[in-house]
Amino acid sequence: MIVTTIESIPGSVIEEHYGLVAGNTVRAKHIGRDLAASLKNIVGGELKGYTELLKESRNEAMQRMIDQAQKLGANAIVNVRFSTSNITQGASELYVYGTAVKVR
Repeated sequence: MIVTTIESIPGSVIEEHYGLVAGNTVRAKHIGRDLAASLKNIVGGELKGYTELLKESRNEAMQRMIDQAQKLGANAIVNVRFSTSNITQGASELYVYGTAVKVR
């Protein structure tokens, strides 16, 4: 599956358009990560626990989007975008969406 943030794939022709595909995940903070993040806020630096949580969330949402596109018969997803939002205190949604297409 080709996944790209641009509107087309250089050297390819879009033969079929399947429409919007999306994937999302909602994740809550982990108390251990929260404690470590609180301590890091004092001394500064990367919040590695949250970086890992975001990476896992992004991969899960992307795979859900790709699975949906494959079910439609697509071999590419173009114009991919990410969005995040707070669902409730301590929980956030990561949402990814794009346009499923078949390219040649």
